[in-house]
Amino acid sequence: MNISLLRTKIHRATVTGADLNYEGSVSICPDLIKASGLLLNERVDIYNCNNGARFSTYVIKGKKGEICLNGAAARHVQKGDLVIICSYCGLSLDEAKKHEPTVVFVNAKNKVTEKRKEDRKNNK
Repeated sequence: MNISLLRTKIHRATVTGADLNYEGSVSICPDLIKASGLLLNERVDIYNCNNGARFSTYVIKGKKGEICLNGAAARHVQKGDLVIICSYCGLSLDEAKKHEPTVVFVNAKNKVTEKRKEDRKNNK
């Protein structure tokens, strides 16, 4: 049996744009992609802290500091909104007990302020 766990998260990134006419995806700053361990084309869930919208899309490489929702996802955000970007993975119960997700915290300019492994005390 596999269960779904958080793999990586970018916490409270600031939306820098919303492009309804682009074909889809979320453009993410290359520094944030690297820090979080996200992969290009990886499915992510986006949680909008301003309006409660929750939706899925996929990652593409953006410009420095950029968090831009593209295509239909652009309907769920406005420039300046704070979003949480998460990816998940499927793990066996034994793997899940040892898994430590990566969490990246950013400032208002989407620069990394802290990166850490999430605590797994309750999984022992």
